[in-house]
Amino acid sequence: MIAHPNPKINIGLYITEKRPDGFHNLETIFYPIENKKDKIEIELAKDAKTTLLVNPDNLTANPEENLCMKAYRLLEKEYKVPFLTITLHKEIPTVAGLGGGSSDAAFVLKMVNEIAGLNLHNNELKNHAMKLGSDVPFFIENQPVFATGRGEIMEPISLDLNHKTITIVKPPFSISTAEAYRNIIPKKSPIDLREAIRQPIETWKKIIVNDFEEPLFKLYPELARIKQELYGSGAEYVSLSGSGSAIYAITSVE
Repeated sequence: MIAHPNPKINIGLYITEKRPDGFHNLETIFYPIENKKDKIEIELAKDAKTTLLVNPDNLTANPEENLCMKAYRLLEKEYKVPFLTITLHKEIPTVAGLGGGSSDAAFVLKMVNEIAGLNLHNNELKNHAMKLGSDVPFFIENQPVFATGRGEIMEPISLDLNHKTITIVKPPFSISTAEAYRNIIPKKSPIDLREAIRQPIETWKKIIVNDFEEPLFKLYPELARIKQELYGSGAEYVSLSGSGSAIYAITSVE
């Protein structure tokens, strides 16, 4: 079985509250995109063990720490699943705010569900996905949502950017989630994103903000330069995705 996990972008990202468990509450829109998909191949194992192969192989020192293997192990603990050989071909930039690892994990959950004939419904898969990461459940249904909580509380929204071109620019450095949150001061969101996205896209740059941009642009001026250049090239809306370091631009199709 072969699948092609896709990345996502965040349209707006507001860090609204520090939680007692150490995480943060947020408000954002997750939007799935088609740029640079990964490829996952899963087949029945020839030996009595499950293995994960990653290409390029320098992306994982310990396969058991990869979210693909964690997704498999999660189902293995509760259900009867066969031994598998999982091969992951990475194309989505890593540590970029695009959710590539989360997407891979969600797709493994869905693929193992099908291969093993578990017949788990999407809500059941989302419950398992939440144990792997806050944005993993999003990739189960892979539809635009308004997300709150840690990102796991999702409300479907109507947003179609298929008539636009979405360009991803990933600079030659990554930003860890811990580093991104270090200089964040949580505050109430000034807008309702569900209302804001109904405005013309060319107005979004005045009203829709990613809270990580201000502190990270000070630390990484290259990000601010990329954003300015993308606007200069005619983009209608440009933003950091997630906690970075990828920046995306939405442009009208000519």
